[in-house]
This record gives sequence, C-alpha cells and structure tokens, in this order.
Amino acid sequence: MTTFAAADDLSLALALADTADAISLPRFHAADLHVDTKPDMTPVSDADLAVERALREVLEARRPADVVVGEEFGGDTPPAERAAAGRAWVIDPIDGTKNFVRGVPIWATLIALLVDGTPTLGVVSAPALVRRWWGAPGSGAHTAFAGGPVRDCHVSGVADLAHASLSLSDLGEWEDANRGEQMHRLARACWRTRGYGDFFSYMLVAEGAVDVAAEPELSLWDLAALGPIVIAAGGEFTTIDGSPIDAGTTSALATNGRLHADVCAQLAAN
Repeated sequence: MTTFAAADDLSLALALADTADAISLPRFHAADLHVDTKPDMTPVSDADLAVERALREVLEARRPADVVVGEEFGGDTPPAERAAAGRAWVIDPIDGTKNFVRGVPIWATLIALLVDGTPTLGVVSAPALVRRWWGAPGSGAHTAFAGGPVRDCHVSGVADLAHASLSLSDLGEWEDANRGEQMHRLARACWRTRGYGDFFSYMLVAEGAVDVAAEPELSLWDLAALGPIVIAAGGEFTTIDGSPIDAGTTSALATNGRLHADVCAQLAAN
C-alpha cells in the first residue's frame, strides 16, 4: 500500500509554489523574456523552463523516491505511464503560457501529487493575480488573496442549469473533439457563459463564483492539480463523459456537484 502523508506533502507543495512564484513573477512582462515554439506549436518561455528545473531540484532533494512528471522535461515515457503507480508529482510550471507571453495575468503554476494514479492534492498559484488555491482530502479547499487571510472554498448551491454560470474553453477545441454541437447546447441551457480560461475557470467553480467548467482536450499536468481542489470544495471533477480522473485522463469537467449529471447529459456524444 502506498503511503500518503497529507500534511507534510501539502506543506511541501505550498513551498514549491513559493519557489515557483519567486521565479515566474519577475519574468512576467520582462523585456528580455525568451520564447520558443515547441514541436506541438505551443510556446515555451524561459520562465517555464526555469520554474520546472527549480521544482524538480527541490523534489529530488526532499522526495527522492517519488516520480516527477513535468510538462517541459517529461522524457520519452508517456506521462500517464509514469504517474500510474506509486507517488508522482505532476507539475505545470506555467499553465497559460500564451497568456504569460502576451502580458495577460491569468497564468499559474500547477502542482499535484498523484498516488497510484489518483490526484490527492493540488496547489494552484497565480502570482500575477496575487491568488493561490489549494486542497486535499480531509483538509478542505482554501484560497488566499494578496497576503490576506486564508478563506475556505465552497462550491455554489445552484441546482438548475437555467441559473448556472458556465466557463468554457475555445469553441474550436470542442469542434475538433466532435463535441461542438454539445457545447453549444450546454451554453444555451445555461444562464451565463464566459471563457475565463485555463486553471481560473476551475478555481472559480471551487469558490462558487462559477458553476460549470469544462475542456475537451487536456494533458495530465493541465488538470491534475485542479480536481483535488474542486472536490475538496464540495464539487465534482471528472472527464467530460463523467468518468473518474486518473493518470490517463485527457478531458475535464468540474461542477458544483448538483449540476453534474445534467451537464454530462448535455455533453453526451450523439
């Protein structure tokens, strides 16, 4: 049986977020920021690389027996395979790199710990927004703003899609996933639709400001940190088909729980 020391691991994850913020925030709006294009045609900045290197160094020193899966230095083994068993730290050094390089402040470092393929804790740190969120089983979900007091996160009580606020991703992604019609159907069923973007949509679900957030195509590092926070806040976090999240998951649906079945029905493939 794999052990999981929640308090120690969550403290370490929060310390990793401090390290990441100290590197990434000074590079935001930096005149000498260096940006390359990866083979998948997405951008990577010197800040992405520096953050992941630094967090890997800390984990190698503090948790030498644990696996580390990161977006930028993942190696040749598929992430799902590396994170499927034992303890695996999953890192997205900057979620929202396109925002980061364009000067949009909605970006964050995502840190998760998976145990036997299941996300067990998550930390999301967005220093340009002066915000941080974290959550784990048994400890609840929490947020802090601008060094202020820690607040508990709780999902909303909205129980009708007609009263729900939906945050969606790029419609083109839904069309590419052959779910464009379904997303249009869901959006029409909801009271309000906005695209807050990346991690932020899911953290707004955890806070109760948004009721539904979904994306049809994600990597493990995009979603692993989000689920534990949403779930600890009282919500549900699954694939867009309603299946449990694991190391091989490639889509995400977060709701306040009350709406989950209705949303899954709206997004169901024809």
